[in-house]
Amino acid sequence: MQEFDVAIVGGGMVGASCALALSGTGRSVVLIEGVAPASSAQPSFDERTTALGNASRRIFEGLGVWEAIEQSCAAIRTIHVSDAGRFGFARLKASEQGIDAFGYVVANRAIGNALWGRLANAPGVSLRVPARPQSVAIAPDAVTVTIDAEGVRERLTARVVVAADGAHSSVRSAAGIAASVEDYGQIALVANVQADRPNDGTAFERFSSCGPLAVLPLRDGSFTVVWTVLPAHAAQILAMPDDAFLKELQMRFGWRAGCFVHAGRRASYALNLTRAAATVAERTVLIGNAAQALHPVAGQGFNLGLRDAAMLAELIVAGGEDPGAAELLKQFANWRASDRNGVIRFTDGLIKLFGDKRRGVGMLRNLGLLLFDLTPSAKSALARVSAGFGGPTPRLARGLGLLGLRPGG
Repeated sequence: MQEFDVAIVGGGMVGASCALALSGTGRSVVLIEGVAPASSAQPSFDERTTALGNASRRIFEGLGVWEAIEQSCAAIRTIHVSDAGRFGFARLKASEQGIDAFGYVVANRAIGNALWGRLANAPGVSLRVPARPQSVAIAPDAVTVTIDAEGVRERLTARVVVAADGAHSSVRSAAGIAASVEDYGQIALVANVQADRPNDGTAFERFSSCGPLAVLPLRDGSFTVVWTVLPAHAAQILAMPDDAFLKELQMRFGWRAGCFVHAGRRASYALNLTRAAATVAERTVLIGNAAQALHPVAGQGFNLGLRDAAMLAELIVAGGEDPGAAELLKQFANWRASDRNGVIRFTDGLIKLFGDKRRGVGMLRNLGLLLFDLTPSAKSALARVSAGFGGPTPRLARGLGLLGLRPGG
């Protein structure tokens, strides 16, 4: 049986980032992941894309992976929000906010390659991959995780277990933390498309009666599309020939990005809001989708989870001898509560606001968009969303490192 300070279950983007943040800080860490990061079966590092905010960029800079990720990024320099079939729209320009970009769109595979490339030789981090937890036993002084690594069973103990294993977290269940699931009744269709002209760094978010349709810039000049549809239409759209799919997309989105001329492989997934009743329990802490899995509107889910990971690593490094102490975990939950609750309200509220079909609501909504477009202070507030919705900002998100941080630092 090997002993560690921290056991992280789940080596996706959030779990791997947390492990890397703890590397070299004097804490012993084991990262447990069921699927090899380079495998085509690894769901966390496929060709889906993530929009990284500026706080996430600074965290990745602190982890030493931004240089590798940046090579695959497309900068978002303009945001255009509109309501399909109505007059309301709003535009935000990064230059007007005194920043180079609102964020960066990058394939999840590129993020995974950068993180796991650093983890391969990260001091203080032991990797168990591919390995799956068979049981998680939580006691007052330690957690015992029994894993199966391709038929070989191993028992590991840690002072704290970190659940980074997704919306259906087995660690969350083992800790007895309940989770609520709200089905939005929507399916997200994802595809990369090319237009007859390259993108200019504009990210489009267009709301329709079925849900939002995001068209985001990619590094090669093309776009990635996240198209929300009703379940009854999803299979039909997925089965369309490429030319019919592009025609339907063009009709729903319009011509602001040009004429769509080529579509890549399509995929789909159901949209839910999953929210854990608590983010900590005895010797257990939840981060990322294990704590909250959000609707992809506005691209806030991963950015929130990354701030979870950065703050948890900071508290573990600075929090004294026992990284699983009840007071430390309580502090984590308190410090992350405002940001977590704010992002959940923001994304859930957007979906329900633009899905409200009551008479007169659409008119008021569009007047609000136009008012927003004319209000510099409102635009400045929205531009700061990537920094979080309250509570302490993690050191890494402020451009500060964790190495050399001491208890109380």
